[in-house]
Amino acid sequence: MRFGILGPLEVTGGTDGAAGDGTGDGTGGDPGASYAPQAAKLRVVLGTLLVRANEVVSAESLIDELWPQAPPRTATTTLQVYVSHLRKALRSADPENGRESLVTRRPGYLLRVGPDALDTMVFEDLSRRGHQALRAADFAAAAELQRRALALWRGPVLSDTPHGPVLDSAAVRLGEARTTVLDERIRAELHLGLHRELVAELQELVAEHPMHEEFHAHLMVALYRCGRQAEALRVFALLRRTLVEELGIEPGPASRQLQRRILEGDPALSAAGSRGAGSDAGPDAGSDAGSDGARSTGGWSPAVGALPPADPAFTGRTGELTELEQLLRAAPAGGAVAVTGLPGTGKTALAVEAAHRVADAFPDGLVFLDLRGADGPPPTGAEILGRLARTPLAGRRVLLVLDHVTSETQVRPLLPLAGGSAVLLTAGRVPAGLPGLRSVVLGPWLPEESRRLAGLFTGRAGIRTGAARPVAEPGTVAEIAELCGRLPLAVRAAAAQLAARPHWTPATLADRLRDEGGRLDALRTGDVDVRARLLEAYAAAPDAQRREFRLLALLPPGRFRARQAAAALDLAEARAAAALDVLADERLVAVDRDGCRLPELLRLLAVERLALEEPPEVRRAAAERVCRAYAAAAAARPGRLPDADARGLVRLARTAYEAGLWALTVRLTDATGGWVEDDAEAAFTVALDAAVRCADRSAQARMERSLGDLAWQYRRLERAQELFARALAHAREAGDEEEAGRALVGLAELRLDAGAAAEAAALLEPALAALSAPGRGRYEASRARALLALAQDGPEGRSRARAWFGECLELAVGLRDHRLEVYARRSLRALSAEGGEQRAVEIRPGLWRIRPAGVRT
Repeated sequence: MRFGILGPLEVTGGTDGAAGDGTGDGTGGDPGASYAPQAAKLRVVLGTLLVRANEVVSAESLIDELWPQAPPRTATTTLQVYVSHLRKALRSADPENGRESLVTRRPGYLLRVGPDALDTMVFEDLSRRGHQALRAADFAAAAELQRRALALWRGPVLSDTPHGPVLDSAAVRLGEARTTVLDERIRAELHLGLHRELVAELQELVAEHPMHEEFHAHLMVALYRCGRQAEALRVFALLRRTLVEELGIEPGPASRQLQRRILEGDPALSAAGSRGAGSDAGPDAGSDAGSDGARSTGGWSPAVGALPPADPAFTGRTGELTELEQLLRAAPAGGAVAVTGLPGTGKTALAVEAAHRVADAFPDGLVFLDLRGADGPPPTGAEILGRLARTPLAGRRVLLVLDHVTSETQVRPLLPLAGGSAVLLTAGRVPAGLPGLRSVVLGPWLPEESRRLAGLFTGRAGIRTGAARPVAEPGTVAEIAELCGRLPLAVRAAAAQLAARPHWTPATLADRLRDEGGRLDALRTGDVDVRARLLEAYAAAPDAQRREFRLLALLPPGRFRARQAAAALDLAEARAAAALDVLADERLVAVDRDGCRLPELLRLLAVERLALEEPPEVRRAAAERVCRAYAAAAAARPGRLPDADARGLVRLARTAYEAGLWALTVRLTDATGGWVEDDAEAAFTVALDAAVRCADRSAQARMERSLGDLAWQYRRLERAQELFARALAHAREAGDEEEAGRALVGLAELRLDAGAAAEAAALLEPALAALSAPGRGRYEASRARALLALAQDGPEGRSRARAWFGECLELAVGLRDHRLEVYARRSLRALSAEGGEQRAVEIRPGLWRIRPAGVRT
């Protein structure tokens, strides 16, 4: 059985035909035919499972995909019917294995698909191999592999299937992947001298993608090699006009550098033995203009030119810009100032902005040199000196801006020649060994700077958004900035995505970025590819540091210390601390006084590389070490965990579950201490399944009671009754008296809700007996008993309630739970302040029961 989603949905079976219409009749219908509404819904379910093949897709996600606006009340039941019909359809396509390929796995369903049975998997494998061949300069193999990958596309992704959020996101991701493959195929074919054959296709592509700089660069090279230099320059002019009018930005440095090389008639742009210009260039000269920079793989040959224009949308960095300007104005003759920092922090943009601001201090000019080399080694100091031979510096006051410095050896030979000039350089890390070097280190934008970013999303900061947009809510803008890790490059990419989609609002963009699995895909537009920029820093690190970086992806988001890193890296704590220092030098980890952290987008890259480069057994062993370390630390920590720590444990519990570590899943969920947030129900559901799998009846009771508690809070009272009853039965089966007592407390609160005080009292009596020891269970029982006293009697009940809340206060102090302590004190104050009957009672922290005057419950 084979599936196709790169076009209309297609399912071909191992028998006489296809079951592509999803009707389950085994007739092998035409996937392009007209379908009844139910069949369209089946295509939605199958398409969603296929874009996440071999992953569990939650029932909630499937329901959102089927009914994006308003799910019907019977959504869950209807989904189960669709899944049943889908299993029949799959069995028709493959009688032996079709039905078993779709399995129920909490909290949803999983479709098992072999690596060659789904066209997207074949596409991704071919494109990966083609990319590797291109990097190895095997251009014939690269072109052939990418052609085969592109041939799999029959049309837009699932073109016959209604799209909800999951399919829409997948279509964007796969469309971007197809564009990348197309770019790499053209790049390889240009290396093979096929520029004449490519001109017509490239002209069509630039018309279809008017803001895609790589396609314009390829067309410029192809035209230049065909002897059509003027037309190549017109392509650049058209690109520049489009970007300025639509986005308010100039073409990137790569495109501008390519234009300069064409103006200069650079012979390295012509391919040897081609049917075009017939140049003397070496055999490896080709087109690599684009996201990797306008360059020839034949060697480093940048143009020395004027400083790029200032960016009209430059935002933030007020403090760093002031500091850099002061350093440059005070720089001595032959002095050097460096801008360093994490990838994507805007080092080049800051350097260019600062250089423009201090132009008056350098009356003999500003010279810009981009040191990004070819796919081989970076340029040496001697090569740089050769390029500067026509730029006299002695006796002049010039600011020499060196972009993308990789080593101090590139800069040191220039300093004696600088005379009265100064050098401003950008680099990932501070170049060591340069005398008198001053530096400005860039990190993400500060949180308060995110308030100034609204203009980026409404067209008021140089990025034009076409149709007028409403003012972006500050909270939405701040969330987008946080989802982008407050990384300037990523925020600008997000704003450009919004500009290219007039039907999107900032809230739509924020919703797309919340999906961690697709966030880096969403942050690619035109020649701005955040993932590619981060990968440059990753690829530049030694093998050992890359492996350590990957393993750190297993830690929960946020700050960590050497002790947690040691568990991931399987090192002693002292060695882990040393490893973190090296990773910080490589700009793969951020370090400050409060600890270490993986910057948000680098963390997502680490997650990707971990899945791609580490075998499953290594990932599982590392996940187990991390989960055990965090569970032990949480168990040893008194009191209620901070929300951020509890959130991390919930994430680790999911990691443990996916690794099949059932007991650890339960242990980590227990360690949260009942912490509740939006995803609490999913977390407890996963832990319940893990408890069932490891046959831990006591844990099963705890999770059922926790889910019952959530159902009670959401006022799903019948469901709460069912869960509390099941928890009680499993606790008694396990002989767990404390958990049985807590389940009884839950059932008692349900009876209190119903106004059945006597029944609640009968349930609380054995609960209090079972929960005699101080602890959280006893606290909940005492709280429920206080509420019962308030419901049963007048002044006498208030007195008994005061006594029970007093016990709650003592227990909360012993538990070191500030939240429960404050609640108990607040309840005692309310009892002392009220002269009569309380109409509003705080039954839990922040949760109130209000009754009309004169009505008792």
